[in-house]
Amino acid sequence: MWNKAVESIDRSSLEALQLTRLKDTLRQVYANVPLLRERFTQAGMTAEKIDAMKSVKELASFPFMKKSDLRDNYPFGLFAKPMAEVNRLHASSGTKGKPTVVGYTKGDIENWAEACARSLACGGTRPSDVLHNSYGYGLFTGGLGMHYGAERLGCTVVPASGGRTQQQIMLLQDFGARILLSTPSYALNMAYTMAEMKIPRNSINLEIGIFGAEPWTEEMRGQLENLLQIQALDIYGLSEVMGPGVSVECIEAKHGLHIWEDLFIAEIVDPVTGEVLPDGEEGELVFTTLTKEAIPVIRYRTGDLSTLIPEPCLCGRTMRRMVRVRARLDDMLIIRGVNLYPSEIEKALLSMEELAPHYQLVIDRRKALDTLEIQVEVTEALIDRWGHFEDGHLDMTDLTENIQKLLKDSLGLTADVSLLKPKTLARSEGKAVRVIDKRKET
Repeated sequence: MWNKAVESIDRSSLEALQLTRLKDTLRQVYANVPLLRERFTQAGMTAEKIDAMKSVKELASFPFMKKSDLRDNYPFGLFAKPMAEVNRLHASSGTKGKPTVVGYTKGDIENWAEACARSLACGGTRPSDVLHNSYGYGLFTGGLGMHYGAERLGCTVVPASGGRTQQQIMLLQDFGARILLSTPSYALNMAYTMAEMKIPRNSINLEIGIFGAEPWTEEMRGQLENLLQIQALDIYGLSEVMGPGVSVECIEAKHGLHIWEDLFIAEIVDPVTGEVLPDGEEGELVFTTLTKEAIPVIRYRTGDLSTLIPEPCLCGRTMRRMVRVRARLDDMLIIRGVNLYPSEIEKALLSMEELAPHYQLVIDRRKALDTLEIQVEVTEALIDRWGHFEDGHLDMTDLTENIQKLLKDSLGLTADVSLLKPKTLARSEGKAVRVIDKRKET
């Protein structure tokens, strides 16, 4: 463990620390963020009631925050510190309008580095390791957040960022990195590029991949571990709460992501009613920051579906874990009355050995009816076994019908399936684009 005293803290001591930090954070927000002070007042939460809080469970009386709050108060309307104390700004891509902007004081950056150092150590990273960081640097929080954490841990960091895949593979060969940080889709792109270039696996030294920034399934984990011959671990974070390093899987168990509860309070709520759900039930993940200075968030609704695991882990850490995020609420697709998530389709596709983990979902509307086309590549092994598409030796009809039956039986979904040659779909150099919704173009 990077910080054993904190990571294995007993529950009563943790809750006492959480309460102290929570009250400090609520006071800071009440004094310095007019929008949240107004909401607190409307909910009957005065400064005196904050001072009188006896338990972190009283947090359930406070109103939620959502991503729209950050957009509506762009750029600095939710900051609790003057800009003179803000050392750094990060922001989302802004693909749905104004970006969400987050700021960090010097103290915030120190705490972020601490959380990322813990996360890396939890995932099996050692101080002496060479770490290859393929998360994007810049306004995206991934690259710099993990970079600072790796340096805090004592690693040698290769700040590769995204793109230039062939050069990155060369650096992996020449610098001997043991740890890879990237999105899972980009790691997959690396693996396939190595295969195309006929680069032997034993020419690189990777043992562990810590992957995040996009939802991925156990089936994708299996593909990555098989292709790259590594241990693949999930890391979770979001810029509104801090960035990467909010929680991570441990190398010992790979069963649930350890939440750093001295820095964040996690809740699971019913996505419709907002009611707090008990540990073990799936719902929407909600976070409250406990040490964030520049832009604290109180009961921030992430839109991610997960479950909390209260039992201590076999690794010895005592903080609660969260189940790998199954899906994002705003990623849910509604196709002819069927609600589904891209991750559910991915799980079904990757259960078939004939299919490669490269796919896109194309949604359109014809004569007022929604249509779904699943474009998925077949494997090189299938082509080698049965011949080229042009030769007509591959029984496309049977395979297509098998996929359609699998999707109908497992998801209740009727879809068109297009089987593609290997390397047809564009490869990701960051977050994978899984859904193309043409309904939004009309």
